[in-house]
Amino acid sequence: MNIQYLSDAQGRHTAIVIPIEEWNTLTAKHEDLKTLEKPKQKLSEKYAGKLPTTITDELQHYVTQSRTEWNNSGI
Repeated sequence: MNIQYLSDAQGRHTAIVIPIEEWNTLTAKHEDLKTLEKPKQKLSEKYAGKLPTTITDELQHYVTQSRTEWNNSGI
């Protein structure tokens, strides 16, 4: 198997790249690996359009106000 290792600036391995043919062989033998192929849905996509815009605007205002109060509290 022709494996390539990707490393960060400190030389630590951060990822492995294998040829697609090898991946296909592995997923044929191990069905549970196929679940890794599906891209995960972002929460913003999962919940997009679930709340009316007026409520989301109010929530965003509340979060912004709370952060400002927290930052100004000196804690």
